[in-house]
Amino acid sequence: MVAGVVITAGAAELLARLQDQHGPLMFHQSGGCCDGSSPMCYPSGDFLVGDRDVLLGVLDVGDGVPVWISGPQYQAWKHTQLVIDVVPGRGGGFSVEAPEGLRFLSRGRVFTEEEQAELRAAPVITGADYERGQRPSARGQVVTDTASRTCPPGR
Repeated sequence: MVAGVVITAGAAELLARLQDQHGPLMFHQSGGCCDGSSPMCYPSGDFLVGDRDVLLGVLDVGDGVPVWISGPQYQAWKHTQLVIDVVPGRGGGFSVEAPEGLRFLSRGRVFTEEEQAELRAAPVITGADYERGQRPSARGQVVTDTASRTCPPGR
């Protein structure tokens, strides 16, 4: 199964350190407020997932880190795999990595036609579904080389 979200090795390392400090974490892909389109990382339960938010996947870091996106934003970006990366700089003040001098950053990779067909066949898990106990069948893996396959961050 193709993952809707993956994470780079550097971002996974930071995320594991943050889990040690803060406990279970989750991401919500911002829709443009608070820090552009950065994925915001919160302690689990500190951000209320909406009934229509969509679970892109659970990252295979620690006990697993769910990654959410709003329903309308998912509709606009469902053809794209979200790649969570980390870069130097200060991110949004609400995201737990803000004091680290690093910030999480979203990159994108357009799914192939075959991957899109596979994704269309899989159920979309919304916040309401997750609350009822639905979980994805696979986790988003840690990837090492994405630079040649992703869109660069905006300037």
